[in-house]
Amino acid sequence: MSTHSVKRREFLKTAALASAAAVSPSVLPGKVLGLDGSVAPSNKIALGAIGIQHRGLTDLKVFMEREDVQFVAICDIQKKQRLAIKDMADQKYGDTACGMYRDMHEMLVRDDIDAVLIATGDRWHSMASITAAKYGKDVYCEKPLSLTIDESRALEKAVNRYGIIYQAGTQRRNIGNFQLAAEIAASGKLGKLTEVHANTLWPATSHDWLPAEPEPAQDDVDWNLWLGPCPWRPYNSRYVGGSWRGHFDFHGGGILEWGSHTVDLCQWAAQKDDTAPVKYTPQFNADGSKGGEVYAWYADGLKLVMRSSGWLGLGTCSARYVGEEGWVETGDSGRMAVSSDALRGELKYFGMPGTSPDTHIAEFCECVKTRRNPSANVNVAAQSHIASHCAYIAWQLGRTVEFDPVKEVFLNDEDANRMKSRALRAPYSF
Repeated sequence: MSTHSVKRREFLKTAALASAAAVSPSVLPGKVLGLDGSVAPSNKIALGAIGIQHRGLTDLKVFMEREDVQFVAICDIQKKQRLAIKDMADQKYGDTACGMYRDMHEMLVRDDIDAVLIATGDRWHSMASITAAKYGKDVYCEKPLSLTIDESRALEKAVNRYGIIYQAGTQRRNIGNFQLAAEIAASGKLGKLTEVHANTLWPATSHDWLPAEPEPAQDDVDWNLWLGPCPWRPYNSRYVGGSWRGHFDFHGGGILEWGSHTVDLCQWAAQKDDTAPVKYTPQFNADGSKGGEVYAWYADGLKLVMRSSGWLGLGTCSARYVGEEGWVETGDSGRMAVSSDALRGELKYFGMPGTSPDTHIAEFCECVKTRRNPSANVNVAAQSHIASHCAYIAWQLGRTVEFDPVKEVFLNDEDANRMKSRALRAPYSF
């Protein structure tokens, strides 16, 4: 825990024990001390949340069902979301203690908050996580964790500098069928790996703006805070409602959207969490138009295929690992397929869908307590995101690019190197 959290909890525990010795046991319920199998308040993870809709709401409900978590504050730029999340918390806990904030700094300055769930739009993931790290808060952040290569590294440096626990929301590292597929690939049962395949989406984003609409009152929707570090543009309610996806300023495209999960799975299975491919080649259709696939190669010759089609129908965010002696494929359904009867005995069916955050959040909470580095820590997540960013850069340029994963520069390619970062709107900086 952060120093202030440890001191706070030790103080509360000591105070509770002293009170228990001084008064009749009937005055102090056993649950206050954790004596009835419950978790004492002093040992609970005090959780705040930033930007909660859709996927973030799924995550938050999982956190709130845990006995070792107390949700204490919501920060959101939309008043209706603040009120909705507070109402959910108040009903859950039977009180009105959940705080509401529009600006994350006002929430993060609270000494009684240990960790934060960040589920804003993609444009805010790095900035919000870095800000939380500076305040000493542990972070569970939904993917993608960054919009650029440089953002990935800025986040990694901040997490490591401030010593917080960081878990990217790439939950499939804690889902049984994906774990088994990676184990089969890493064990040598497929022979030497020759290809790893990542399920991605159509890469393109648009530079167009939606039509301007009257800007709401700041307390209802803080448009300036919604934009954050992104370039200014006129307000449109569709952005705030979730239609920011597909717009370049707010979104990293379809390779990053799913590649933050599936490229991550491929790097994990191939035991390449500490590197990235060195060459990226976008594919073209027979008529010369751009296709949606990008092929990449690691320094040892292993091929990474990022594609949206040709999958076996085992669920979204599928991954396939191909070796000289066979292949295995799996997806969000929990089902798996292999190339031969010889491999069929390795398979199991896992009922938990790949979209479930339950086991991933459980690991994060355990790591908050033990200070162990989680499976989707910032170092491995940054590396797989960098591979996805490189692929999208190659696709946008429409040509092969070569990348040095140690120096993190594109070789002899000024255009590609300029695309490693994006300008941040003042006063934001990393």
